[in-house]
Amino acid sequence: MSSEIIACILDKNIKFLHSGQIEKYIFPKKREEAHKNKISHLIVRVFIVSFTPKKQNLYLVQKRNKTKKSFAEYYTDSASGHIHYKRDLKIKDIKEEAERELEEEFGIPPKSIEKLIFYDLITEKDQDSTEIAYVFLGLVKPNLNLNPNPNELEINESRFYDKSELKNLLRNEKLIDHSREIWMKLLEMNLSTKFGQYFEINKPKTLKKEVALFIGRFQPLHHGHIYILNKLLKSYRKVKIGVGSSQLSKIKSDPFSYEERVNFISSAFIERDINPSRFEIFPIPDIFNANKWVEHVISIVGEFDTIFSNSDWVRQLFQNKGFNVGEKLEIFKKKYNGSNVRRLISRENRTWTVLVPKEVVNLIKAYHGIERIKTLYEEVDLF
Repeated sequence: MSSEIIACILDKNIKFLHSGQIEKYIFPKKREEAHKNKISHLIVRVFIVSFTPKKQNLYLVQKRNKTKKSFAEYYTDSASGHIHYKRDLKIKDIKEEAERELEEEFGIPPKSIEKLIFYDLITEKDQDSTEIAYVFLGLVKPNLNLNPNPNELEINESRFYDKSELKNLLRNEKLIDHSREIWMKLLEMNLSTKFGQYFEINKPKTLKKEVALFIGRFQPLHHGHIYILNKLLKSYRKVKIGVGSSQLSKIKSDPFSYEERVNFISSAFIERDINPSRFEIFPIPDIFNANKWVEHVISIVGEFDTIFSNSDWVRQLFQNKGFNVGEKLEIFKKKYNGSNVRRLISRENRTWTVLVPKEVVNLIKAYHGIERIKTLYEEVDLF
């Protein structure tokens, strides 16, 4: 696949993937060029499990084909592969890449996957280059017919293993280290509970509507944010507002400081006569650890009933931890988003002023935000 274009990233920017900031930092390279020049790139790894009617755990393990250039005849995950470059790459696109790999290698179509959830983000280093693996756990039915691809894997040894068989395999066979570690964790994990929690959050519930948490970056605050916050204030007694990436400022994607963003929100609420007791604003700095980020947020904002965010990454992380995730509340999302507002400002297109509350427009001007954004957009990104 010499023409395969994959998603690459500079080593210094890998940490931002843990904050869900994918499309800002990736760039395209041919697969062979990335490997030859040891350029870090994104991959997916999928670990498939199943439960028999008697609640026995089964684990789908692949043995790599003997013709593979690296790790020939090693046991590994269920399926894995490079993530193809896409300009506006999101976590949902990466999930589709995981489904594609599973179908290509084991013949399992997406419709046969009962659940596929994000599990971890792992940086894997080897002699060729660094690979950043988006790891997914998948659940399928035990009687699923497999159609393994002989060009990708060894057919006879690539199959479902029960717990004792997998333990024996881990002890006595050659496994890729990254996959070995995850299989060992899955052996110790209560998988029925793991997937059971995921099922529960999709069932109708009677939810308290006391406190809502809304997380955004507000770079800057625009009428899309106002629409969401008004909706939440009509349904909840109080809204907690988390300002994401609060430590960032004066960069192209995050030009405004936390204090400036707080003033955007506060001034908009004052203008709309919203009682200060109805909302509370919190800084949420990035910690660049996807597995610990939800706990990090909770330690800052405290208790709430439902989390709202239009970021698929944020929604996925909270869903995985069993929290109530509210519906997406969007209005003309291509128009009302921070990236569009900043781009219009950089081009001196005054239509941005109708996308942002008047009081926020005045604050941006007072902060010399127009000049700041124009300067940041003039800087050249070097890869």
